Amino acid sequence: MHITFVKKILANGEPCAKCADVERRLVESGQMRRIDRVVVADERDGDSDGMRMAALHGVAVAPFFIVEDGGETTVHTVYFRFAKETFGHRTKAVDEAQELLRANPDLDLI
Repeated sequence: MHITFVKKILANGEPCAKCADVERRLVESGQMRRIDRVVVADERDGDSDGMRMAALHGVAVAPFFIVEDGGETTVHTVYFRFAKETFGHRTKAVDEAQELLRANPDLDLI
């Protein structure tokens, strides 16, 4: 299994706050040691590795994870779902739902 973590640098040069939060969670949980590659999607450089990966996989949010396993590629845009499906990490449904809503502000609560 090969895991790539893609984080973003905003157009103003600042790191993406959500990306920093997810990276902190990866480090605190010990999962960071299982990440094979960290790539930056720099909004100031459309040709940066991360921006090209986002375009290739049709991803419009960051951070995201690319998991390659046995010739199959899976892209995760929600950290909690990634942790659960990749590492078997138990997550709370509410945490996953909140992250999904933060990533998709156009969704409304019912």
